[in-house]
Amino acid sequence: MGTGKTAVGKELSAMLEMQLIDIDAEIERSQKMTINDIFKNYGESRFREIESETIKRFSDEKNLIISTGGGAVLKSVNMDNMRKNGTIFCLNASPQAILERTKTSQDRPLLKVADPLARIRELLDYRRPFYEEAGIMIETEGKTPRQIAEEIAEIIKCKK
Repeated sequence: MGTGKTAVGKELSAMLEMQLIDIDAEIERSQKMTINDIFKNYGESRFREIESETIKRFSDEKNLIISTGGGAVLKSVNMDNMRKNGTIFCLNASPQAILERTKTSQDRPLLKVADPLARIRELLDYRRPFYEEAGIMIETEGKTPRQIAEEIAEIIKCKK
């Protein structure tokens, strides 16, 4: 969270003329409730089940950019599904940068704690091995969404 997935996804979508699918937005649309409400009413485990179902639904399609939340990497089935038709990129930022980017948002259920910076560090420490194994790591700090999208587009071009 807070690494620029949405902004970079929009830039990349325009550059490559591909449809962008935001998994969290799709979940909210299909469930007719916000991610916050899903967490509050059903818990994180139910959210992760819905997330996996949604990723699977879109992973069979081609020529899509799929943007997931940072916790999607925790389930190997999600990574397996996304690898079927594409390359996985993990956007990276420091805990301080993530806090700065997310501090005004009320849409971050995992950061609704007394010390959000400590929570960000905890999440990153736990998830880092999953991120590193999942795909190509892209550093986002000091770069515009356009620059990051161009970097990703170049990597995709070289893989073809």
